[in-house]
Amino acid sequence: MTERDYQQELDDLHSGKTSHFDITPEEFQAFQPVFHGYQYRTQIEAEAHRGGTLTYRLKKR
Repeated sequence: MTERDYQQELDDLHSGKTSHFDITPEEFQAFQPVFHGYQYRTQIEAEAHRGGTLTYRLKKR
């Protein structure tokens, strides 16, 4: 299994290259420290889904 580059996914989301990305419950512990250290995290929101998957996207202005 390939390790995901969460920093790059957050950068792509912030720059508009992507509109969203999903984090599974299995990935959450690896993702969370990267997210908490991300400079623009206050501009990003997560939507929880049944089963524990989270969808991250930019907040609407």
